[in-house]
Amino acid sequence: MAYSRRRKVRPQQPDAISPRPFVGMVLIATAFFPYAASGLLAPWWAVVLLVLVWLAFLVVACAWWTPHPDRLPWLGVGALVLWFALMNAGGAFLGWTA
Repeated sequence: MAYSRRRKVRPQQPDAISPRPFVGMVLIATAFFPYAASGLLAPWWAVVLLVLVWLAFLVVACAWWTPHPDRLPWLGVGALVLWFALMNAGGAFLGWTA
């Protein structure tokens, strides 16, 4: 019995880590810069509101990290699209100029 044959068992591989939540967080972090630099076009009160909106995006991204990791890239893209839309709307309807 000292030399009994044993089946070789592969160790269990953990599931591969998805890059999607990391891409989403990078997009959220990237979106901070246009939101913070909006003072070049928008008045101070609009910049404060925009930074609060960005903080809300960050909180949602942190909350969705584990339960909904596939949504984070879309959230990051949505943050950038919303900033672009708000800047254009402010320029068109509120007269924000550089």
